[in-house]
Amino acid sequence: MPRILAYLVLLVAGILSLPVAAAFFDGEGSENWILPAQLGGMAVIGALVGVATPALAGEGAATGKRVLVGAALGLGLALIGVVLFFLLLNGFDGA
Repeated sequence: MPRILAYLVLLVAGILSLPVAAAFFDGEGSENWILPAQLGGMAVIGALVGVATPALAGEGAATGKRVLVGAALGLGLALIGVVLFFLLLNGFDGA
């Protein structure tokens, strides 16, 4: 159950992280930083969730492995979140 909750937290964070990053970096000359900021933020959030949820990397995994697995899952779910956000915003006809 903690593993499913961690995935849900990362998915919701992945969907919401793009508009949050866009709110901070949507200006003249800084719009190219939206996606890198979103991915960096999701890597940090994923690492924190990985440390807080040992079940993601397997019981008894070292802290470094939990951080890396969490960061990788954060990045993966950030990309899924971008696709879902795009589909929610534009629908299937706009894709």
